[in-house]
Amino acid sequence: MKYFNLHTHQCTYQLDVLELVNQYPQEFDVAIPFYSIGIHPLFINENRLESDFKVVDEKLALPECLALGECGLDKRSETPFEVQQLVFEKQLALAEKHQKPVVIHCVAAFQELIEIKKRLKISVPMIVHGFSKKVELAKQLIDNGFYVSFGKNLLRYPELESVFKSIPNDRFLLETDMIEEGIQEVYALAAKYKNLKLNELQEIVNGNYKAVFEFNKQ
Repeated sequence: MKYFNLHTHQCTYQLDVLELVNQYPQEFDVAIPFYSIGIHPLFINENRLESDFKVVDEKLALPECLALGECGLDKRSETPFEVQQLVFEKQLALAEKHQKPVVIHCVAAFQELIEIKKRLKISVPMIVHGFSKKVELAKQLIDNGFYVSFGKNLLRYPELESVFKSIPNDRFLLETDMIEEGIQEVYALAAKYKNLKLNELQEIVNGNYKAVFEFNKQ
């Protein structure tokens, strides 16, 4: 695997890229080879939660479903925060049941996220996608067992260089999310920031992929 894209909303079918394509329970595309699936905190529909949970449970049992997500907590959401927490925690129970890692969407709720992980004693890997915050928060997440993923914001905001450089090499992944740039551009900038050759960065990301997505085979 030359490139791994932790989180994208479009499948490009490149032979040298393993893409984890984000899917939603009610908008499922069977043509996508590998995907994550989850109930996003911005799109919680309380009238269909039962059927959404059923779809997520069924898909997580399949080998082509590599992860739960994106799911999480978002204080911008119109859904009451207490409801978001309940939906998130129920999804985490499914991730534990199927032993699949979790791709996290988190906005202004990092302390609650850390508390939930501790309280529920989550054993599967958890990755905060689209990280764009400060070094101190990154360290707190890593100290609590999270991985962090960088992509759009790394390309857009040069001030994230110091944050990314502070991340231990065994704790990051890379993504494109919804940007037009390819994962190759994210890798190139990440290698530059880490002062690594591209092939060295690829080896690091491949090792992190195995730690996150093959953790239960080790």
